[in-house]
Amino acid sequence: MPDNALPPDDKPETPHYHGHRQRLRERFHSAGAEALSDYELLEMVLFAALPRRDVKPLAKALIKTFGSFADVIHAPEPRLREFNGIGDAAITQLKLIAAAAHRIARGEVRQKHALASWQEVITYCRTSMAFADKEQFRLLFLDKRNQLIADEVQQTGTVDHTPVYPREVIKRALELSATAIILVHNHPSGDPTPSQADIRMTRTIVEIAKPLGITVHDHIIVGRNGHTSLKSNGLM
Repeated sequence: MPDNALPPDDKPETPHYHGHRQRLRERFHSAGAEALSDYELLEMVLFAALPRRDVKPLAKALIKTFGSFADVIHAPEPRLREFNGIGDAAITQLKLIAAAAHRIARGEVRQKHALASWQEVITYCRTSMAFADKEQFRLLFLDKRNQLIADEVQQTGTVDHTPVYPREVIKRALELSATAIILVHNHPSGDPTPSQADIRMTRTIVEIAKPLGITVHDHIIVGRNGHTSLKSNGLM
């Protein structure tokens, strides 16, 4: 018998992490997602993409590097690929979860009065933009009942700059017959503090919109570390 052959009655051992995976699934079904830590939830996301690997160390390393479950699924693809074991399958799985979260948040906003559920608007904006690695300028167009007509990204810029053209904002609002708009953009740095340029641009849009019967309800800046409402801070 070759030195590396198994005795006739022996079988390969089941990898130790198979039992761990089953226990995680059982805890998820019995106690719910809140019973799992961020890295454990991330493990479950990675199960399908990496079926023959113990993903617990990988999940812990990702959380340690990026900070949270949300940060991991929204992390830039090149950064994720720096980790041993993260390939196309794992990237697809992570970005699928991010896309699903965005769709769910978008659906919740569309079904509700945007301004009657302000927290839903904030949640939607953060889900959509807080973890983006480039600055985006987004417009939420509302009808006279404050229902969402359209959500559009008007501009996408570099890491820290997005060109915004106030007249283009108002032109699009008129095309959609919107009576109100909410301006939203993100700060990839994570700090949602508005710049002087943000404040000037917002005031310009308000001035152009007012004579046309279009109300600018707010300008929300989102980042990983929270959000800022220019209206709440008396800046518009």
